[in-house]
Amino acid sequence: MAKSQTPSATPRKADPAEARTPLPVEFDVRIQSLQFSGSTRATATVDINGAFAVRGVKVMEGSKGLFVSLPGYKAGNGEYKDICFPCTKESRMQFDSAVLGAYDQALHQAQAQSQKSAPSVSQQAQSTAPKMSM
Repeated sequence: MAKSQTPSATPRKADPAEARTPLPVEFDVRIQSLQFSGSTRATATVDINGAFAVRGVKVMEGSKGLFVSLPGYKAGNGEYKDICFPCTKESRMQFDSAVLGAYDQALHQAQAQSQKSAPSVSQQAQSTAPKMSM
């Protein structure tokens, strides 16, 4: 027995003007971990417009430099497929730029913190020099 559709459940056709006007997209990228060895440089979570979150985004080091890898799976034919992905080249460029920008910022913060916490050579020399009392 076929279900009857109510007028509100009937899909409406998209207005061509609506399809061409992209909505502004905001990416809130949180770098979860930084790694300084291996091909995986960082893992991140990306919140898109406060409406959709993607976990398991990775910043990878390849032969051509850094790139963004989205969560995926290995298909039956051995190929890797993304589970979610930007639909246009422009969206992909925006997404990658946001993730790589957050990675750069996290990397600079980590380096600044390590410089703060690591004593300078002169401070190390003063603290390890034998103290003489008279």
